[in-house]
Amino acid sequence: MDKNTDLGLLILRIAISVLMLLHGIAKLGGVSGIEGMLGNAGLPTFLAYGVYVTEIIAPLFILAGYRTRLASIVYMFGVLVAIFLVHSGDVFSLNQHGGWGIELLGLYLFGAVALFFTGGGKIAVSTSNKWD
Repeated sequence: MDKNTDLGLLILRIAISVLMLLHGIAKLGGVSGIEGMLGNAGLPTFLAYGVYVTEIIAPLFILAGYRTRLASIVYMFGVLVAIFLVHSGDVFSLNQHGGWGIELLGLYLFGAVALFFTGGGKIAVSTSNKWD
């Protein structure tokens, strides 16, 4: 059986971008909850609008395969902020089924790390830039 790495990268891009886009679309109604969390952490509340960059724009770039590596960095940053701001107590815990307490965020994070190192593959809008 022949390897089809580019198809695998496309599937990975679709999976992590669409799943994160759903989170971002849910926040189009407002980010007041995130503003509250940022305020409680002593951070400026205007940073809450960064969720639109990390959960909508970066996933769209990843989905299209345009500057995939750069978009993956932005995406990773958003996931790390979510981990440390909302789920820091779960990093070293297991859930009720024995899985990692932040396994979904872990999949997002390590999927983005993989795309950072591999790029988006040949089935992408752009393939010739070093950030693709």
